[in-house]
Amino acid sequence: MGMENHPEKPLIDSFLESLVTEKGYSDHTRRAYRKDLLDFLSFLAESPFTGSTRHQRVPVVKLKQIDGIMLRGYLGFLHRKNKKATIARKLSTIRSFFKYLVKNGIISENPAELVLTPKQDKTLPVYLSVDEMFRLLDSIQTDTLLGLRNRAIFETLYSSGIRVSELAEMNFSDIDFSAAVVQVSGKGNKQRIVPVGQKALAAIKAYRTRLQKQTGSLSINEGPLFLNRFHKRLSPRSIARILKKLVDNVGLLTPVSPLALRHTFATHMLDAGADLRAVQELLGHKSLSTTQKYTHVSIDRLMETYDRAHPRK
Repeated sequence: MGMENHPEKPLIDSFLESLVTEKGYSDHTRRAYRKDLLDFLSFLAESPFTGSTRHQRVPVVKLKQIDGIMLRGYLGFLHRKNKKATIARKLSTIRSFFKYLVKNGIISENPAELVLTPKQDKTLPVYLSVDEMFRLLDSIQTDTLLGLRNRAIFETLYSSGIRVSELAEMNFSDIDFSAAVVQVSGKGNKQRIVPVGQKALAAIKAYRTRLQKQTGSLSINEGPLFLNRFHKRLSPRSIARILKKLVDNVGLLTPVSPLALRHTFATHMLDAGADLRAVQELLGHKSLSTTQKYTHVSIDRLMETYDRAHPRK
């Protein structure tokens, strides 16, 4: 039975209207809620449910009859063909609908309150292969000041694994060239020391040397490390835009963001045999579990190591 002929249609229409008038939802969102409710009611009309003593086929289920068992049955039905994100969204729609009914005194309890939302699938970090990363870095032309700056930015991000916000906040004085480290201020203003490779340090020197020559008025040893064309501190958003242009020019198929470069750093370190806790310190992760997500993308290396080393294959 479609919603147009459902006996509870006035209540459903009233709920959908409240989404627009009270919550400011768009018509698109309202239509999505409507479809979710229609799918749910169609399932109830076509499925057998357990009564107190026997199974009973219910052609039309009234809202007051719906309970947690019916909802769990629907979630089980959805689980066969839908992603967890879709199931969670549909459950959210149903939960909101029953909350509206309780608020307006139509029913006394929300049957969806005790139904748990499915845990979302964890997505693996996006990262570049070593060849892709090298191709991206080598594509940056260094015959202009901005080219030198961009090369220094992305050499530093890949070399250190720091967050783009940490890079944007860095001052030239935060770099210790002799020790090959930088001091960064991470989340919660927590300071940490991070190693930086020689290629990144050389790129920074080349950029700052050209910057001093072209401006004359700026001291090479003072102020923000990376500047925009107006000699102000370069923002994380600007760095993301620069990266997008570079990726488009190179023709990489992987969607790359500054965060993806951080993922790339961590993945390549683990692939090369770096200790997980050492990578945790380098990334500035408070919890080791946050760093462990990168081990999933390094499973090929782990399996190769196992195959080579384990005596009983």
